[in-house]
Amino acid sequence: MISRKYNNKANVTGNAIKNIRLEKKWSQATLSNKLMMLGIDINSDGIYKIEKGVRIVKDFELSAIAKVLGVAETDLLKNFRDNL
Repeated sequence: MISRKYNNKANVTGNAIKNIRLEKKWSQATLSNKLMMLGIDINSDGIYKIEKGVRIVKDFELSAIAKVLGVAETDLLKNFRDNL
């Protein structure tokens, strides 16, 4: 059977996204609105699910999230990479 989760989560970037978003004092709606301006349709509920690890993050979404947060994609993957 192929695992579709890592440590029972659908993505490994949710915690990093949440931490950076909170450092910027942005709400989930603010992040969602900034993504919508780039044409990435993730509503605030989708942001919540990403941060909780119950929603998969597509590669183009990860790139856009990193862009609006002002970080590199690798910054969002750092904790995962460090624990391999």
